Amino acid sequence: MERSKLHSSANETLLSKKELMIGGLSASWLAEKYGTPLIVYDEEKIRNQIHDYKQAFHEVQADFRLAYACKAFCSTYMCQIAQEEGLWLDVVSGGELFTALKSGFQPNHILMHGNNKTKEELEFAVTSQIGLIVVDNFHEIEVLGEILNRTGQSIDIMIRVSPGVDVHTHDFISTGQQDSKFGFDLYSGQVEEAIIAIKKYHRMRLMGIHAHIGSQIFDAEGFGVAAKRMADLSKKIERELDVMTHILNLGGGLGIRYTSEDTPMPLETLVEEVVLAARKAYESDGLSLPLIMLEPGRSIVAEAGTTIYRVGSRKEIPGLRTYVAVDGGMTDNPRLALYGAKYEAVIANKMNANKEELVSIAGKACESGDMLIWDIELPKAEPGDLLAVFCTGAYNYSMASNYNRIPRPAVVFVREGQSKLVLRRETYDDLLHLEMNTDFSSFS
Repeated sequence: MERSKLHSSANETLLSKKELMIGGLSASWLAEKYGTPLIVYDEEKIRNQIHDYKQAFHEVQADFRLAYACKAFCSTYMCQIAQEEGLWLDVVSGGELFTALKSGFQPNHILMHGNNKTKEELEFAVTSQIGLIVVDNFHEIEVLGEILNRTGQSIDIMIRVSPGVDVHTHDFISTGQQDSKFGFDLYSGQVEEAIIAIKKYHRMRLMGIHAHIGSQIFDAEGFGVAAKRMADLSKKIERELDVMTHILNLGGGLGIRYTSEDTPMPLETLVEEVVLAARKAYESDGLSLPLIMLEPGRSIVAEAGTTIYRVGSRKEIPGLRTYVAVDGGMTDNPRLALYGAKYEAVIANKMNANKEELVSIAGKACESGDMLIWDIELPKAEPGDLLAVFCTGAYNYSMASNYNRIPRPAVVFVREGQSKLVLRRETYDDLLHLEMNTDFSSFS
């Protein structure tokens, strides 16, 4: 990591009053060094959140396993942090698995999800000897079984179940309801059929049940309902199919505070309630509580991420609205366009200035829907100012695109006054790296 000379003196105290500081570095120094838009991760926040998860499980004396959900944000450095902190990795594609392996992550601590894993992805997972595959459908059982028979390898699996739990979140990120593309339906006998099919392949070792109910969840009620249904299912398949389950994977989905409207339950309280509900459910069915597995992603990295933009143009419509445009937008953060997501932001170089105008933050893409924030009170935003949008660490860079041929931003990790470039900014040349020969004589 590189240390800023600017912040090695008493200037740091002065700057901290005027400017947003992240990990001991000012937003203006980061923007000057790395350009904008820039996604900045406070590494200490990430590691502290992981420690809080572990402590919460230790407090309730439960056997547990945490797998970081790579889809929230995936890079080789993030995978290395996860490994240093003793986490597993939850990958959902061959690309995420490739990234994890290139980072040096140990394969036997990787699990793979996906509702339509290709034959190539499954073969990649098997030959890489990853720790678990979460089987999602009947087709996958057949394809995986053929790969295992052909390669002579064996693998641990879990079966994903749609638990029929509706939670209060956006429809696009609710995954536990019965009408879902994910998993085997709990109520039509599909789970039992799937287990019978799995038992035909002796190279598949069924370790447990997976039941994910959605994302951005603020209380433990849905997890408790899912745990009870999985306990009942475990008892049924043990009695009827002679199958023991050793792991209960309740997925991820723990919510975070994006704005003051969000009221997530404290992490330690949520973990406690989830574990106690699961323990009660299994004990009431005469079963021992299995190992509890969670797959946090957003709740580990979202609040650690801040995106810094440079303010550009303004458009004032008298009596209606003032638009302030920045040099990024839906290409680095499509969540408002997708989910109506809300954020809080500040003028990073005017932290001690009074709020004096109500504006809406527009992106630079040629799309009317390219907005980052509607109606936010800020100090007077002028061209060249820096806008910092908070809680952009999850599903921002992961879903970034090159719409309008806009290069994706750089990603920097900061810690104790030092910075580390983790993903460099794309260049215009990068936009052409997949282009092939356009000479018409090359057609075949």
